[in-house]
Amino acid sequence: MLTNNKINSLVIDTLRKQSPGENVAVLFLYCDYQAQKDQSAVNLIGTLLRQVALLAPRIPSAIKSAFDEAKQQGGQGLRLPDMVKLFVKAIDSIKIVYLCADAVDEILRERRSEFLSALQQIIRDKPNVRLFLTGRPYIRGELDHYLTKGANVIQIVANQGDITRYLSQKMDDDSHQDPDLMTEELKNDIMRTMLEKASGM
Repeated sequence: MLTNNKINSLVIDTLRKQSPGENVAVLFLYCDYQAQKDQSAVNLIGTLLRQVALLAPRIPSAIKSAFDEAKQQGGQGLRLPDMVKLFVKAIDSIKIVYLCADAVDEILRERRSEFLSALQQIIRDKPNVRLFLTGRPYIRGELDHYLTKGANVIQIVANQGDITRYLSQKMDDDSHQDPDLMTEELKNDIMRTMLEKASGM
């Protein structure tokens, strides 16, 4: 069974294999609801900027001086518009930038709008940036608003039969190891909850 995370990993691996030695960058973000407090737009773009910096033989002077200057001005860090400008400047010499973001729906709504707006600015300034985003269907309207008019959208729907067979097999394996591990009621609760989660409920 492929999760969004595994799909994104497959995409990242495929992109890296297709362009070895070329002037291509594959950048990625894995969003997580457990880290929502840390997933501000400025932090997410900062994570992408860090990945670009790590691709260079040494940290580009523009990035270093921007952070040094922000530190001298009270240690507040860079604001989002400055971070976006710095990111755009950092990828200036890269032929193609693939930017993959997994589970965009896990970002808090108000922060997600800022993040999508930042991505909109980046692709407006740098048409060499290609986006691959995953998320639940309910954010489609937001994506259309900021990014995806005319984009390819692939809807991946979990197959309930595959999930049921997989879970049944795993729970049967556990029961063989320890017959007292769970009751039928617990098995049914697990099955119902997992099927609901897979359906986005």
